[in-house]
Amino acid sequence: MADLDLTQEIRSLRATFADIQHVVDVKRLNDEIVLLKQQAADPNIWDEPVHAQNVTSKLSHAQGMLTKLESVQSRLDDLEVLVEMANTEADASVQAEAKAELTSLQALISELEIQTLLNGEYDSRAAVVTIRSGAGGDDATDFAEMLMRMYLRYAEKNKMPVQVLDTSYAEGAGIKSATFEIDAPYAFGSLSVEAGTHRLVRMSPFNAAGKRQTSFAAVEVVPLVEQTEAIDIPENEIRIDVFRSSGPGGQSVNTTDSAVRITHIPTGTVVSCQNEKSQIQNKAAAMRVLQSRLLEIRRREEEAKKKQIAGDVKASWGEQMRSYVLAPYQMVKDLRTDYEVNNPSAVFDGDLAGFIAAGIRWRKQTQQGA
Repeated sequence: MADLDLTQEIRSLRATFADIQHVVDVKRLNDEIVLLKQQAADPNIWDEPVHAQNVTSKLSHAQGMLTKLESVQSRLDDLEVLVEMANTEADASVQAEAKAELTSLQALISELEIQTLLNGEYDSRAAVVTIRSGAGGDDATDFAEMLMRMYLRYAEKNKMPVQVLDTSYAEGAGIKSATFEIDAPYAFGSLSVEAGTHRLVRMSPFNAAGKRQTSFAAVEVVPLVEQTEAIDIPENEIRIDVFRSSGPGGQSVNTTDSAVRITHIPTGTVVSCQNEKSQIQNKAAAMRVLQSRLLEIRRREEEAKKKQIAGDVKASWGEQMRSYVLAPYQMVKDLRTDYEVNNPSAVFDGDLAGFIAAGIRWRKQTQQGA
């Protein structure tokens, strides 16, 4: 039996892993963990629950990253020993085990590599995601609801806590819009590449003739503001309206006017929240989302100024960033990265890791080429 030679593959993995360790800066990571542990041990930390959750969440993420790095280092060393053992004993089963471990390590190191690319100013934040139906009638509102479920399933599979803040149901099928928070470290950095116009092509279930229909939905992703940087919004710049929360079909689910809609007059930004039973809670949640959107507006204005100074007038995002085709063939394709899969059902069930990884790499390349 021929010897198993994985020298080149292991060397390549070690080189990539060394780059990851350099970017992460293991010493800085250890120092950060020590500091966060000290903060978490403060007996008064839970006097401010939001701050406490932020500290414990950052600590959990930092410890998770350190554990992954240590595990990869150990497994790389063990893999070389496993290859040597397979060749010494001429054992086919051990060779198969070594190949399987190589494949597993390649996937894990690729995942770590993607995480190290999330080094933007707001990438480490939680995310506020808003989905709005576009052109396409009932197909568009149904598509918007399919996208909402897709992102909620993605969050569920990745153990990312989600809070739905507002859902506006359509008169027919699906939703007009929905807003939800994904409160996990690096949720914004990961999901920000999902922002843009999504297109669905299928045989319409709402068309009596069964004709093919194209519909659209827009996805907006903004970073959730932290308490320490909340944007000061003068009261004379906002209008607050209260209304009765409603469910599918317009049926009332509350007997009091607890839902809140806030309009930021200077920018025309409108947010609403009806998830909580208390008007006070809904107002607080809506203000948090409004501040997040205004923070994103400020960030985009700053980016636009930088591009103007640099003479770059290219748009970062096209009108359509992804197509979901269900007929006459089955395919989901990202139009920026050319990444595609032929299993739309899996994608709509939250299998987005490949698209997000490709999007993060694409964004990094675009920024470097700008």
